[in-house]
Amino acid sequence: MNRLRILLVEDNPLNRRLARDVLEHRGHEVVEAVDVERGWAAAQGGTLDVVLLDVQIPGGGGELLLRRIRASSALAALPVVAVTAFAMEGDRERFLAMGFDSYLSKPIDTRTFGATVEGLVTAHRRIRGEAQ
Repeated sequence: MNRLRILLVEDNPLNRRLARDVLEHRGHEVVEAVDVERGWAAAQGGTLDVVLLDVQIPGGGGELLLRRIRASSALAALPVVAVTAFAMEGDRERFLAMGFDSYLSKPIDTRTFGATVEGLVTAHRRIRGEAQ
């Protein structure tokens, strides 16, 4: 897998560090944000391959940031993955119905998290007919 540029929007410093460390260990660049406004600024700040978005972030929540991304012609096709502690029956379907491209539950599994994110990006590119 080529090096990905990943926006990680997570307000919990321990969760953010863990995800960043796993992804950077696999050779990816991680851009970090802790709330909706910083996430929105980072999303507009350059080419990204994927957004990993905590649903419960300050400034209006992940759903607000997702709506902003989807409303932007420049960012609408960007894959956005809900990364959340909501893991009850029906939560995955609820987040997909909101417009997230995929869903990962917390706590993340450090053994599989990096490969899972890479697989999601690869699948999204295939669906869109983009080069790997």
